[in-house]
Formats: sequence, structure tokens, C-alpha cells
Amino acid sequence: MRPEDHAQVDDLRDSTILLVEDNEEDILLLKRAFRNARVANPLNVVKDGEEAIKYLSGAGTHADRDGHPIPFLILLDLRLPKLSGFEVLEWIRDRPHFAELTVVVLTNSDHVPDVTRAHQMGANSYLVKPGTFEELVEMVKRIRGSWLLLDRLPGDLDSNEAPLAN
Repeated sequence: MRPEDHAQVDDLRDSTILLVEDNEEDILLLKRAFRNARVANPLNVVKDGEEAIKYLSGAGTHADRDGHPIPFLILLDLRLPKLSGFEVLEWIRDRPHFAELTVVVLTNSDHVPDVTRAHQMGANSYLVKPGTFEELVEMVKRIRGSWLLLDRLPGDLDSNEAPLAN
């Protein structure tokens, strides 16, 4: 592997995913699904819309960017306390410095107006939480492939193998 490939792999492995979810059971299931799907990226969790904005702003307890880095991917529930997922999405898309931030709405609602509104507001994707754990793992694998998340640690790679999942 070339040195520049190591840098790219390290950058992706260290790239944080922010999960914005208030349901404790869903949080635990998603963490487990990420492990089962072999996603190596750090997963940080906030439990309401207001906290998501504080995290992204680096405000309060989120000021330490070593512990609370800007994510490259946000998994955003729509039904949140304090501020809705739509309000968080609007806040993100109103800030040019977050233009490249990938936001995936991950929610229980398959209500067509919600899907349409999320896409109109700038969500990169809209996923409905599946009914079984196995389906959740498969969904996480699709997320991994779509946004090129590292699925194995660099030491697991063979010399002829590409470092990124497809």
C-alpha cells in the first residue's frame, strides 16, 4: 500500500459518524448493527435536536474537538425532543461550512411528505428503520458502501486489496 493510501484509510477510519437519536433501544441496536457490519468509524451519539446543534457548533461540553470531532456523516432521526430532525437539517444546510456534510435521515416514518420534505431540505438520503435486526445490519452495510466507510482496520488489508468498501 502506498503512503498516500494509508493516509486516506486513516482519515476515513478516524472520520466520525454522528447519530442523532432519542430512543435508547434504537441507539443500542444501531451500535450493535455497526459492529456486526464491521464499520470501524467512531460513532458519537446525541439524543435531541438541540444537542445535535451544540455538537456541530462545538458549544458547551462539545467544545473539545478531539472528543467531539466534526462528523463526515450524520444519521438523523426526524422525531426528536427540543428540535425536530427537520429543524436540525435546516440549521445544517443554512451553514455553508457544512455544505459537504452528508446527512442521512434515519427514521420510522415512511410518510411520503416527510421523504419529500427531507430531500427538498438537502438530506442526502432517507432511510426507514427496518423491522428486524438482520435488516438493520444489512441497511448499515448499504450505508457503509454508499459513503465509503472503512469496513476493516488497515492491518486487515491484503497488499492487493483496495482499502475502501464498495
